[in-house]
Amino acid sequence: MKILGIGNAIVDVLCKVPEEFLIKNSLTKSTMKLVDELEFKKLLSSLKIEETISGGSVANSIVGLAQLNNKVGFLGKINSDELGQKYEEGLIKENVKFLYNKKVEKTPTGSCLILITPDSERTMCTFLGVAGKINEADINENSIKNSEILFLEGYLWDEGEPKKAFHKAILNSKRSAMSLSDLFCVERHKKHFLELVKNSLDIVFANEQEIMSLVNAKSFEDAIYFSKEIKKNIIITRGDKGAIAINRGEVIECEAQKNLQIKDLTGAGDLFAAGYLHGIINNLSIKECLIKGTELSSKIIQKIGARI
Repeated sequence: MKILGIGNAIVDVLCKVPEEFLIKNSLTKSTMKLVDELEFKKLLSSLKIEETISGGSVANSIVGLAQLNNKVGFLGKINSDELGQKYEEGLIKENVKFLYNKKVEKTPTGSCLILITPDSERTMCTFLGVAGKINEADINENSIKNSEILFLEGYLWDEGEPKKAFHKAILNSKRSAMSLSDLFCVERHKKHFLELVKNSLDIVFANEQEIMSLVNAKSFEDAIYFSKEIKKNIIITRGDKGAIAINRGEVIECEAQKNLQIKDLTGAGDLFAAGYLHGIINNLSIKECLIKGTELSSKIIQKIGARI
């Protein structure tokens, strides 16, 4: 395989909501909140479901890569329940090699309620379910060793078993990439993420808010300076300001596409990462990688959901 993704195997449940729904339920717009099963069901009880799709941040990127005819695989923990079955079928349909043998678990398959407000922003309430219980035993060393790039998501990182699984995966990889995933995620695990970015990872994806929080930057220039110093491949998306890659100290920029009919920002970062990694494994220049990432993220935000 060219790329093996390891992430939270989550079924996305998409619903359109007015701004008031977020206020009423004390939700912070454009962020991801972890909820328990009870809260998840309570939120969903008053909503109309638009669509249900196999999701998860890295899984979305891996599907994007498969759609560009790259040989890819995904490993994420699901239960042998109805949602787990749907999840696996969704990946296989997209020509993604699914590398987890599901079994009956006490905890259900994870799901994410994606609330889309009229401004196309998405606010996520995630019940991790069994996805958050990934451990070292779930990590297939040979699959990782036989892949050119390992791609992980910050959402997956947590103290205890997931942390051990994460480190085992990185240790066995030829080249490792990670998405910082979410601002709250960065703020929760800042010290560990900083350590990973500096010492363990080769490629890092972040948006402007996430990278600035990670390095406690007072300005965007501070984040650029940090990225130059560590001599890795750091890719920063900046919404309508475009995207920047700092590759071994060199800064390469790419403009955002103009005049887009934006419907839903879900998956913008995931598909950007897919386009960029497609460029890396197909030996494109860093500028071409940025252009491909921008092209895919521009496509996804003009439709509902995180799959093209």
